[in-house]
Amino acid sequence: MKLYNAPMSPNAIRVRALIDELGLDVEIVDKDMRSGEMKEPGFLALNPNGKVPVLELDDGSTIWESRAIMAYLAAVEGSPLYPADPRARAEVDQWQYWHAVHFAPTAQAVFFERRLKPKFGMGEPDESKIEKQVADTEHLLDVLEEGLTGKDYVAGELSLADLSLACTIATLAPAGILLAGHPALEAWHLRLMERASVQKEIAPVLELFA
Repeated sequence: MKLYNAPMSPNAIRVRALIDELGLDVEIVDKDMRSGEMKEPGFLALNPNGKVPVLELDDGSTIWESRAIMAYLAAVEGSPLYPADPRARAEVDQWQYWHAVHFAPTAQAVFFERRLKPKFGMGEPDESKIEKQVADTEHLLDVLEEGLTGKDYVAGELSLADLSLACTIATLAPAGILLAGHPALEAWHLRLMERASVQKEIAPVLELFA
């Protein structure tokens, strides 16, 4: 298998963390998100959206969208990270979808404005956007705190959802959003950051924006 990847892509980071967690032998093919190469016909044949990550299987077929890739890999491996029991799997999906629709777009928007734009010369941060995004992120952290209260992991046991969430939450501190006042979330975050898979994939991002 091959994973078409961009080292700093948050969507690719969570897939790589899962690959590490499962101990899979996957060839990593890096792409430059800023060069335009992902809009060329050869890459669009792999993913018509022109984005990473893309998983190319041994038969030449492809899967795109990071959470679909994660679900496929975990299911093929029979991993408890994506449990076979329908109710337990629905709990994982619930948090994966919540992360995709609500948390990741909001939190990553703050990181983009405060850290990515200055770092890569993309203009000044838009404070009017930041104020609302920070408030929305704080509300979503309250939702996550409630979901983690009394549990070690969001779905009860370690799952795909924890890996997805951890790779986003690790970028909050560099963007000036702290987890103080969320004790269950703070404990969960420390627990996830102790995992070699998460450390390996998120450390380069944290070092770049330290």
